[in-house]
Amino acid sequence: MSKSKGKAPAWVDPSDAAITVSLASDNRLRKLRDEPTEDEVDGNEYESRLRRQYEKINPTPDWASSARDRLHKRQKRRHAAPTSDSEGEDAENVEDLLNTTGGLLNDPNERPPSLPSGQLSIERLRDANQAATTEGLVKMVRFHPTVPVLLTAGSDRRLRLFNVDGLTNPLLQTLHIPSLPATNAHFHPSGSSILLTGPRPFYYTYDLQSGRALQSPRGLWLGAAGGEKGEDRSMEVCAFSPDGGLVAIGGRNGYVHLLDWNSGGGQVVGSLKTNASVKAVGWVPGKEERELMTVGQNSEVYLWDVGSKRCIGRWKDDGAYGASVLDCGRRGDYYAIGSNTGIVNVYGSDAGSPFSATATPKPLKTITNLTTPISTVRFDPSSQILAIASDAKKDQLRLVHLPSLTTFANWPTSGTPLSRVTSVDFSAGSEYVAIGNNRGRVLLYHLRYFAPA
Repeated sequence: MSKSKGKAPAWVDPSDAAITVSLASDNRLRKLRDEPTEDEVDGNEYESRLRRQYEKINPTPDWASSARDRLHKRQKRRHAAPTSDSEGEDAENVEDLLNTTGGLLNDPNERPPSLPSGQLSIERLRDANQAATTEGLVKMVRFHPTVPVLLTAGSDRRLRLFNVDGLTNPLLQTLHIPSLPATNAHFHPSGSSILLTGPRPFYYTYDLQSGRALQSPRGLWLGAAGGEKGEDRSMEVCAFSPDGGLVAIGGRNGYVHLLDWNSGGGQVVGSLKTNASVKAVGWVPGKEERELMTVGQNSEVYLWDVGSKRCIGRWKDDGAYGASVLDCGRRGDYYAIGSNTGIVNVYGSDAGSPFSATATPKPLKTITNLTTPISTVRFDPSSQILAIASDAKKDQLRLVHLPSLTTFANWPTSGTPLSRVTSVDFSAGSEYVAIGNNRGRVLLYHLRYFAPA
């Protein structure tokens, strides 16, 4: 039997190999046989044949095939080009991005050396989800790490994928999961799958290659500490490590659980203990050893060496009360913590480094533009813009120019139709910013500095 040449699924249940399935005893399964006399197969072979039958009935969407082809071309050029020829590789990647964004990008050498402060050159485009708005509020918006695809997760328990071209932004896929009120949705760092979590003790993964949604395996919490019953656990607070091998899950009673994504079974393999309910988790970028930052309801920040499960740094978020959210800049140069008082503290690279109790980091800037609880802090991939927002009141969004640590004065304006901002994200090239709100819309804006018209 021919095997699919695509990537491996996001995870595999190790117990599949021990299962035996009869293909002859059920009329519906006889179509899976390769020979008329064939009968029993093991669980792995059964899954492979189900996948083959599914792909025969539901071919891979054109958008997924195109995205995969572009990725394969980039990888082929990367392996073929001399290692010193990074400039040529970058030019080819920009050309690929040109093709996927409708020709918005020009030569990056024409840009100023850094994003100017004060005035932001920004243009409103059609809503990213105009083809299929959310019924209720938008819980999460996230861009794919390499191709112009945006996911939205809403209170209608639907995950939607859109091709963001800045013009029509067509709907690509809709996934309905009635059993999970998803509050979090993340692309795997490889871009191969989506993790969906919420106030439930289980998760779903959506495999972008096969189009299949799978619930987490049994025994997920067998390795977890904390004494909670499985049905009492929640996965609302979680984040992939930069390499995609681990998922950190903020639990109750101060525990942070570590889910081994590489094992295939997706089981909790260890836990860390803090002194307060965990409100947010974030991974420190660019470290050879995995380091995790967590922040508790008491505004205490912990820095962990995940390999040894040892705390290597701990301090109190400066001047804030009731920490609510955390984000780590993609380059490891900035960290932002938002609080229930509306304060956002921006820290420098020292916040992601081990330190002694007498040398705790101090904020580079304390941002006080908002006065209601902070629900969103999000860095753009270039680490030049920080979005901060509160969903407690209408129109509570600001964009911060990081090099100068000042907010942009010209946007948003009194006429910007923000409503209550529930989620914000930037595209991989920072040329788009998507803003979800409580009215089911995802506003889309074009940042001209990153993609001049």
